[in-house]
Amino acid sequence: MTRAASTTRDRIVSAAAALFYGEGVRRVSVDAVAEKAGVTKRTLYYHFASKDDLVAAYLDGRDQPSLALFRRWFAEAEGDAADRVRAVFANLARSASHRKWKGCGFLRTTAELASLPGHPAVQVARRHKKAVEDWLADAFAQAGLAGEPAALARHVMLLLEGSFALVLLHRDPRYMEAAGEAAAGLVRAAMREPGPS
Repeated sequence: MTRAASTTRDRIVSAAAALFYGEGVRRVSVDAVAEKAGVTKRTLYYHFASKDDLVAAYLDGRDQPSLALFRRWFAEAEGDAADRVRAVFANLARSASHRKWKGCGFLRTTAELASLPGHPAVQVARRHKKAVEDWLADAFAQAGLAGEPAALARHVMLLLEGSFALVLLHRDPRYMEAAGEAAAGLVRAAMREPGPS
């Protein structure tokens, strides 16, 4: 792909991301994305075979930046693994306090496409959530927590995803803070457990 083609594609994805996150994937037409990107519909379809592919590209573009942000929040936090997990939730709560916050783009898109489990965007969302869970399990293993790091990561993921849903529903970031306290409690309990003999 040439640099110009790459730049055009990036511009289309950026426009789609702003519209899809702001209004939802079902409400936004391909025409609206093309207009916002400053390209023709034909040019958009040159880069993306379908709207489904464009929606998948929108989520794919959020994957690594979101995971990198979680990693940074965890790494920069002071304290032990429990404090670091709490810090991830606290940072998310701060983000959720912003008036432009509209929830987790992965979850919102998946909810809109719930009747299409094989949709390429749902597959991207599934991969992203699994990557976050795997990262948590790895972080817990590196911290030397007792028990099964993968099981603990799954429990923390349940708290994380539940807090995304409740904050979006109630518009109250304190749900995320409460989930962070619960997650920290789970991690701290694993820290107290005796390791394998």
